[in-house]
Amino acid sequence: MRLLLIRHGQTPSNVEALLDTAVPGAALTALGEQQAAALPEALADEDIEALYVSTLVRTQLTAAPLAAARGLEPLVRDGIREVSAGDLEMLPGDSEHGLLYMKTVFAWAEGETELRMPGGESGTEALARYDAVVAEAAASGAGTVAMVSHGAAIRMWTAARADNVDVPFAAAHPLRNTGVVILDGSPRDGWKALSWAGALVAPAGEGGPAGRPVDTE
Repeated sequence: MRLLLIRHGQTPSNVEALLDTAVPGAALTALGEQQAAALPEALADEDIEALYVSTLVRTQLTAAPLAAARGLEPLVRDGIREVSAGDLEMLPGDSEHGLLYMKTVFAWAEGETELRMPGGESGTEALARYDAVVAEAAASGAGTVAMVSHGAAIRMWTAARADNVDVPFAAAHPLRNTGVVILDGSPRDGWKALSWAGALVAPAGEGGPAGRPVDTE
């Protein structure tokens, strides 16, 4: 299966750099609406057969133009929502709170899945819910599936599940609004990232220069 993981469009919480992860969450800014409107053309070469969104409003608004253009009914699934910030909810993401949030998320991707976000979920729980939606999509038989999800969740899941993406790479490459990670594979055979925000993915261990590790969802 070809899997497109798409980060939602810009929200007011993104502009204010807040850890906004609870349902239903913020809507899109005017720029976010423009980003969503540009998705159908940006993905014109992708033969998308199924479209999934999370339970947060911003993913549903982001997916709406793509759904309309392709005649698809978005499937709402809680499993691909953002990593819960727990006690860090609505705190500044560009602070020590955001750093703790992302350090926890990336620790999960490195295998420390029993670690728990302060007042929130564990890595085991976060990965299991995301895995379940990906498995559902794979079992559907669709050749290409798009999932409109969230920055931290996409980076965490891809670093944990893609053979050629490690934590240094994911930490050094924040995913911008409506950025897309494209993978190929299956739950049984594993996953390989083909591209990350339009750039080819280097093999694991070749993540490039260090980047800003904190990227609020």
